[in-house]
Amino acid sequence: MNRLHEGFVLGERYCLVRRIASGGMADVWEGSDDVLKRHVAVKIMRPDADHERLFALRFRDEAVHSAALMHTNIATVFDYGEDDGLAFLVMELVDGEPLSKILAERAPLEPMEVRSILGQAALALGVAHEARVVHRDVKPANILVRPDGVVKLTDFGIARALDASGHTQHGEMLGTPNYISPEQALGHAATGSSDLYALGVVGHEMLAGQRPFDRGTPIATALSHVNEPPPPLPDSVPQDLRALIADCLQKDPEKRPTNAAEFAIRLGLGDHEVVGLALGLAQAITGQAVEDEPEPTQAMPLDVLDEPEAAR
Repeated sequence: MNRLHEGFVLGERYCLVRRIASGGMADVWEGSDDVLKRHVAVKIMRPDADHERLFALRFRDEAVHSAALMHTNIATVFDYGEDDGLAFLVMELVDGEPLSKILAERAPLEPMEVRSILGQAALALGVAHEARVVHRDVKPANILVRPDGVVKLTDFGIARALDASGHTQHGEMLGTPNYISPEQALGHAATGSSDLYALGVVGHEMLAGQRPFDRGTPIATALSHVNEPPPPLPDSVPQDLRALIADCLQKDPEKRPTNAAEFAIRLGLGDHEVVGLALGLAQAITGQAVEDEPEPTQAMPLDVLDEPEAAR
């Protein structure tokens, strides 16, 4: 990866302008598409040498999953390519800030702003779930907010199509511990309900100004999702919003909101905002519904694959 620098050209088309983010799996650069003459975001895989094949498979999965989803609140994927051993994903360059940065600067947020951000993220998840794709890593770092208030859900890097087997090694638990659902912490397969749980954690953090489950270590934090109730929200939080967050954070997935559309409606989104979800503005991964099968994970792995939130 040391060969990457400003001015480096990938696929004889995408010129790197500046590095804008780094994660455990990839670096993200602002780039210039020399064919269509537009600015783009270029995500370039940065694999662990010990798990290069697995990372490559997941990276290609992200391209497939993300490209199949078309919605205002999902960062659009334009292209995928490989150049001399470098796998890269080309997507919409979002002019905005990650919610994680916004929270670090001015949390807690006002309920009206929380409703808007959660509602738009819910619409994005609803489209993904209709296409039978579970995000599995909903967190503030993956929610981008533009200056005009439009929200973009990004980073389907560990997403999984419900109708396909995942690239998960024995003993792995995918997701960020601060936002992981109880069922994922116990080694069970993630579902759309798991994404809504994570969104509920994000909502709690926005309203309270701190994460509801943070015990200092990944294992302790993951276990707290399983065994501990969330702390109470401030009295200033409206009752309907308080009830919705409480329902999302139920340990039993069956007690959470039925789907993302219900979540959005309970936030107060109108019919004209939810209609895009109902129309299915996504390309279905498959035309047949099948039951999801648990991934081969241990009940409580000894290590957590995902890097700490601060590293994102």
